[in-house]
Amino acid sequence: MKKSLTIAVIALALAQACAFPQPNWPMFRGDPGLSGLARQALAAPLHVAWSEQIGPVESTAAMVDGVVYCATMKGKLLALDLATGKPRWTFSSKNSISASPAVVSGTLYIGDEGGVFYALRASTGKLLFKFPTEDKIVSSATPAPGNRILFGSWDGHLYCLDAITGKQRWAFKTDAQVNATPCVLNGLVAIAGCDGKVRTIDIKTGHQRSAFSLGGNIGASPASSGQRIYVGSLSGIYIGMKVQGPQVLWSMREHEDGAACYASAAATPSALVFGSRSNRVFRVNPANGKPVWSCSTKAEVNSSPVIAGTVVWAGSDDGTLLAIDLGTGKILWHFVAGGQLKASPAIGDRRLVIGTTDGMLYCLK
Repeated sequence: MKKSLTIAVIALALAQACAFPQPNWPMFRGDPGLSGLARQALAAPLHVAWSEQIGPVESTAAMVDGVVYCATMKGKLLALDLATGKPRWTFSSKNSISASPAVVSGTLYIGDEGGVFYALRASTGKLLFKFPTEDKIVSSATPAPGNRILFGSWDGHLYCLDAITGKQRWAFKTDAQVNATPCVLNGLVAIAGCDGKVRTIDIKTGHQRSAFSLGGNIGASPASSGQRIYVGSLSGIYIGMKVQGPQVLWSMREHEDGAACYASAAATPSALVFGSRSNRVFRVNPANGKPVWSCSTKAEVNSSPVIAGTVVWAGSDDGTLLAIDLGTGKILWHFVAGGQLKASPAIGDRRLVIGTTDGMLYCLK
């Protein structure tokens, strides 16, 4: 009876955690719908609260209840105090970690490039379970109702595990690697992959509901706002579509040199912001895909932008973090971090945390 009660309490906490109250930033893009929307405004300028040399970073940090969780390409997963940057614990993998951590009700979920998916106790770093796949995991984990945790693997599968026990509930086979993080909304999970397809899959059964071929590989994760999802491809094609149906609302092609989308969009009902390898961040109308503004950067944008109030925060491969006015596209402020910014900003508690490829983790406030 005691064990059953404990599992019931954990299950309730997991269900409540899917709401993700701010000021936390508990996973890649901030929420299961991958909106890239901070629930808290953050205006420029910022100053460095602290910085730590932790090893090369390509993944987005998580920020939960005063703790920063960040992974490195050297196979380290670290928990640091948000106020001071002092380490609390370190977990070591034998392989690089480019996926972002997801922290749900005291449990941290993450996969590594050796193809192993881990669940750790967030307070101590203690291993709770691990689940092997047959190829690397770049996809970050996403929680879903019913004590489920979802992630993709380069072995071509989208996996759904029991978030408490780690047992597989189902696995959906695609036609190529699943690079993207799953986007959860309305009882469905949307994924995009290297097979060039955007798919919706029933979370309970693992059965496909729809598939739309975008053409060309897709490295970005779908972003959602309301009943709609948005994604760009490595061929520079972007779409907006309704999940139910599905119904493609619009499609547009980027014609700039180097046009390719690897970053995930930031989405609200009235604003949709993409980053591109064409050296720019740009906003379109989410209703029709028509351009609103374009902001030039000095290098490729592989860092997924975040909307925080009236400011878009985005990093680029020249190591510069930009604060861009959401309404006009004008650069308001910039911070030179040094190494490439392939990680995306994590925003919460009036702070921004981001790591660089030369190993620095910055906390700005």
